[in-house]
Amino acid sequence: MPPSADAARDAAERARLTRRPGDRAIITTLALTGLIAAFMQTLVTPIIPRLPDLLNTNTADATWVLTSTLLAAAISIPISGRLGDMYGKRRVVMVLLMLMASGSIFSALSNTLIPMIVGRVFQGVGLGVIALGISILRDVIHPRNLGAAVALVSATLGVGGAVGLPVAALIAQNFDYHYLFWLATGLAIVAIMLVASIVPVSTLRAGGQFDFIGAIGFGIGLVGILLAISKGGEWGWTSPVTLGLLIGGVAVLVIWGFIELRTTDALVDLRVAARRPVLLTNLASISVGFAFFITTAALPVLLEAPTSTGVGLGQTLIVSSLCMMPLGLVMFIMSPVAARLSNARGARTSLILGSVIITGAFAIAIWLHSAIWHVVLVSAIVGLGVGFAYSAMPTLIMRAVPPTETAAANGLNSVMRTLGSTIAATVVGLIISSHLVIAGGIAIPTSEAFGIIFTIGSAVALSGMIVAFFIPRRSREYGTTASMPITLPGR
Repeated sequence: MPPSADAARDAAERARLTRRPGDRAIITTLALTGLIAAFMQTLVTPIIPRLPDLLNTNTADATWVLTSTLLAAAISIPISGRLGDMYGKRRVVMVLLMLMASGSIFSALSNTLIPMIVGRVFQGVGLGVIALGISILRDVIHPRNLGAAVALVSATLGVGGAVGLPVAALIAQNFDYHYLFWLATGLAIVAIMLVASIVPVSTLRAGGQFDFIGAIGFGIGLVGILLAISKGGEWGWTSPVTLGLLIGGVAVLVIWGFIELRTTDALVDLRVAARRPVLLTNLASISVGFAFFITTAALPVLLEAPTSTGVGLGQTLIVSSLCMMPLGLVMFIMSPVAARLSNARGARTSLILGSVIITGAFAIAIWLHSAIWHVVLVSAIVGLGVGFAYSAMPTLIMRAVPPTETAAANGLNSVMRTLGSTIAATVVGLIISSHLVIAGGIAIPTSEAFGIIFTIGSAVALSGMIVAFFIPRRSREYGTTASMPITLPGR
């Protein structure tokens, strides 16, 4: 072959190896990955009442199928974020998806409690792909497309649950419950293949060594607090176990904070986290997470409660799931609008507007919760507000932290939302359990219970709006790294 032909062949091969997928393909892949991860959260919701019989256990122990996923996600998200900053976000996403697939297989083969919990822990660990996906966008997407991309991937948390819940309910109602986990396995494998073939590698890396002591301390402290909040109603709020976990968790995190401030390569850079834009955004995130979970926890109870007392709407699980779909669909549809507002007026404005909308939605729900269309309306309005808020929070965080700390900072923000959701679940459970009437031998929540829940939701959203007002309009902003060359294909 003549030299000129060799040179042309080599040039074509180099072009093939350095070819980069378009922004649209990357955004679509990360959004689908986020949808799949979010689906894992609602996967077992349709079978919750049947879990004690299915797993041959009691009701109290069966709740660990849900609690274990929550704890695993809360602990692993900031840790996986730090690992992504250090060793490559795409690489860590692939590992998380593999763990998610493994957990799904484990659960699909399980018929008893312990193996099911192990599988659900692995699924919970995989939920970190959403925060990492948002961080990847900062590294590889052109700045002009970043706002819309972040808004879309952020919305997948609501869309995945809203769309996945009726699908899971349909499967659970008509087939063996193990098919839920086989479906999850297939979806996780699809996500692995898409990420491997489409998402490029970011060359941006944070230096130093992984903070194992910080990770252990953070995990112990967070587990103590979340366990106390989520199980306090069951164990008793004044019981030694609950108080010990709560006080001990707080004490561990305080000690952890002092150690982190003196650690060179800390798991979480607390000095960055204490910056006003980051700190206030994280505080506002607690209120948004609270509001989102109140919607997903209270409205299905209202929809599925019997009609004998005039409060419940007597709907099946599938109909109830369909009524909740507007929550996620509106988040998805409005994500580009939220992105345009953030670009034009700033992400702070989007967060404030989202909080205002959520406050109004719950104020409406106080008076309107006696018909199906009331629930659909409230669900849609909350979805609108959460969509604006969720699109704004990652943008506010990323603009206030260095590019080398994007994933860890987004991970901490996700933990704040999880904390808000955990508190909301506890509040809803306490209020409903203390406001019941017995009709036909069945305990049914009263109208007053839902009125109190929606009043608290409106007040919490209002407090988040007030916090958001104090986020600086202008602060030091860090750029993206999308223009950096990609030199490590396949890593």
